[in-house]
Amino acid sequence: MAVSVEMHHTGCVRAVRAEIVAVIEHALADRRGDWRVSIVGSQANDRWEMKIAGPNGFERSYTLEGAAGEHEPNVIGNLVASMVPGRKP
Repeated sequence: MAVSVEMHHTGCVRAVRAEIVAVIEHALADRRGDWRVSIVGSQANDRWEMKIAGPNGFERSYTLEGAAGEHEPNVIGNLVASMVPGRKP
């Protein structure tokens, strides 16, 4: 099982970026298969596009709204955990 997280154009300081990566890795740590998460920010607004790809063709995307507090690491971790299939037994 592997988790890969990429973040681009988010304007995050290194510590916040590291925290976001850690909560995503934690949310996916006990899921089967390889997972890829990308978060790409916009220069035009405070929205980040998050894409999650996993085993068996799993794909989900979600727009993280900064004004709604969705750029917070714990919020992102909870969203990822709720978007992916159940934990392995």
